[in-house]
Amino acid sequence: MAGDSFDLVVIGAGPGGYVCAIRAAQLGMKVACVEKRATLGGTCLNVGCIPSKALLQASEKFHEAGHGLAAFGVKVGKVELDLAAMMAHKDKVVDANVKGVEFLFRKNKVEWVKGAARIAGPGKVAVGERVLEARAIVIATGSEVSPLRGIDIDEKKIVSSTGALELGAVPKSMAVIGGGVIGLEMASVWQRLGAKVAVVEFLDRILPGMDGEVSKQTQRILARQGIEFRLSTKVTGADKGGAGVALTLEPAAGGDKSELKVDVVLVAVGRRPHVEGLCLEEAGVALDDKGRIATDAHFQTSAKGIYAIGDAIAGPMLAHKAEDEGVAVAEILAGQKPHVNYDAIPGVVYTWPEVAAVGATEEQLKQAGTEYRVGKFPFTANGRARAMNMTDGFVKILADKATDRVLGVHIVGPNAGDLIAELALAMEFGASAEDIARTCHAHPTLNETVKEAALAVDGRPIHI
Repeated sequence: MAGDSFDLVVIGAGPGGYVCAIRAAQLGMKVACVEKRATLGGTCLNVGCIPSKALLQASEKFHEAGHGLAAFGVKVGKVELDLAAMMAHKDKVVDANVKGVEFLFRKNKVEWVKGAARIAGPGKVAVGERVLEARAIVIATGSEVSPLRGIDIDEKKIVSSTGALELGAVPKSMAVIGGGVIGLEMASVWQRLGAKVAVVEFLDRILPGMDGEVSKQTQRILARQGIEFRLSTKVTGADKGGAGVALTLEPAAGGDKSELKVDVVLVAVGRRPHVEGLCLEEAGVALDDKGRIATDAHFQTSAKGIYAIGDAIAGPMLAHKAEDEGVAVAEILAGQKPHVNYDAIPGVVYTWPEVAAVGATEEQLKQAGTEYRVGKFPFTANGRARAMNMTDGFVKILADKATDRVLGVHIVGPNAGDLIAELALAMEFGASAEDIARTCHAHPTLNETVKEAALAVDGRPIHI
């Protein structure tokens, strides 16, 4: 092949794109990956999942040193925050991860083409003056911050999630617009570091996509930690006059306006597909009614030879969902028959305690008319959780009433993001609650809560 001819050109080097490129290269294809950012890894590695988790971990350590270690008999002197060092830790983690992807590209002979891509015709991707020819094109351009009408993000006083990762000082007060995953995680970081945080949510609950009981329990726990919640409230204006920002609030159902004055506002009302500049209409690539790229069950768009994955298409905007889709597309192009089970994709909120879920919620099962049984077990009754002084939360397993097959699992508690993996595997293989209950779990571990919840589905937990 000529130097600018490839079996596959991937547009976007986030988790979906870079994984797709690597998997395709493993399968013997000649691959190029176009990325306009100066580093690989997309939003996730640069300004999303990875840096936010670095700050979450660091802020947990800071908070524990000041408030939790004494209970273990560990006495420390005055705890001081070195925010610059904390940010340096975050930057170091990001740098290691993006350089790791660059190494993997070299290892697998994936060519990194730097610049913004546009589809220049059938089988052609233009990057500046260079035109790459490809048998297949995969769009993996991810998502961007959704704006909020009337609220101008300047990344100083009014910030997006990107700006919230770069604050040079701890604000005395912060308003977070949006009670979803990103909003709650960033609220947790800055509240632990000393800010007075208020979360303003238009709906009557936080974490709207998760199980209702999980949402209520999580709100209670975070409120106990010091985060204020203003639910069923909309933000209709923001005045940046003076030292801070004055937000105009209104009840979602209508009513008298009020004002909330804070130093910093974080806009975290969601994300939207990032597809501008790709010349999709000219290429014959159709969008759905929500601005996402429309695809069939094999990730094929309306234009032959052009595929799309990740946040740019329908489904949960999760890095691991994009990764699985990237692998699937590469294997489809290689003639294999992969499958992504969307019913077994876990989601995690990295507050503390963590929140994790896989499968259906109780609300979804009721709406579908599915008869089910519930098994719950609290962390207060788990020996390891007691030893860790981390007893908030519970494990809840929902199983089909007739077959006992696990339909959904919801966890609020320590290390919930790790505990959920066992349940995702169980659902992937069609396990029953009885299968989980009869699997030997090591003692003493947090995982025993999973076994006990599975036993509780049949009304026979041992430790409560």
